Amino acid sequence: MKDLKTYLESGILEQYVFGDLSNEEKLDVENNALQYPEVRKELEEIENALMSYARSNAIEPSEKVKTNFLNSINTIDQVNNSPSINTGGASLRNLQFYKYAFAASLSLLFLSGILLINLNNKLNESYVQLAVLQSDNQKFSNQVNYKEGELRDIKNALQFYQDPAAYKLVTLKGSTKAPDASLLVAFNADKEEVMIDMTSLNMPSNDQEHQYQLWAIVDGKPVDLGVFDANDDSTGMKKMKFIKDVQAFAVTLEPRGGSLNPTMDKMMAIGNI
Repeated sequence: MKDLKTYLESGILEQYVFGDLSNEEKLDVENNALQYPEVRKELEEIENALMSYARSNAIEPSEKVKTNFLNSINTIDQVNNSPSINTGGASLRNLQFYKYAFAASLSLLFLSGILLINLNNKLNESYVQLAVLQSDNQKFSNQVNYKEGELRDIKNALQFYQDPAAYKLVTLKGSTKAPDASLLVAFNADKEEVMIDMTSLNMPSNDQEHQYQLWAIVDGKPVDLGVFDANDDSTGMKKMKFIKDVQAFAVTLEPRGGSLNPTMDKMMAIGNI
């Protein structure tokens, strides 16, 4: 949203609370409320303000008035038989006024409460529906990103197999941590490319909390070249980060997203150029 402040001051949220919007406009408000905490907070403040207004405008008789009202009910015959007709008429009119005012205030408060509860329930239902839609959209977006990644790997593989002689192949062999582990790394200094052959990958599948991380050893120091996952169906050439003057490559198992420095006791494979 370009101008959230203008949107909040436009009055559309008040119209939503009072039910004055079309279905399309209501859906837009609910979508904005789900995306922007400021909009959701403003809606809640409007609802609270409406409830406060209902309460503040309800006539709340004082204890003295309530007592007089109840006493008047028990003594209404005495009031009607008072020697002063004018005084009796005034007392009766006051009694009727308090009676209807008290009932009206309770009715207003009750109806306002029902209205706000219904509005809040509808708003919560809309939040749930929009959350489901956003979840579906996110799943679709993740699938698209996954397919795009597969296409990139295939493109990298074609590039490698079209000119394999241009790449120096480095075979990483398992460490004492994983004696059977292995991985083939393709290195091209002229094209500034480092790729790993996922088809050659021989390492246990990593879980959701961990990823494998490729390191380049440059002047005796490890340099991060990116992370990757080991799956049973891993294929293609995956392009990693590039750095010059590499002396060796190594793979460690790290927390998902990678680490700043390699975890040496989780060294999986290593190979010198």
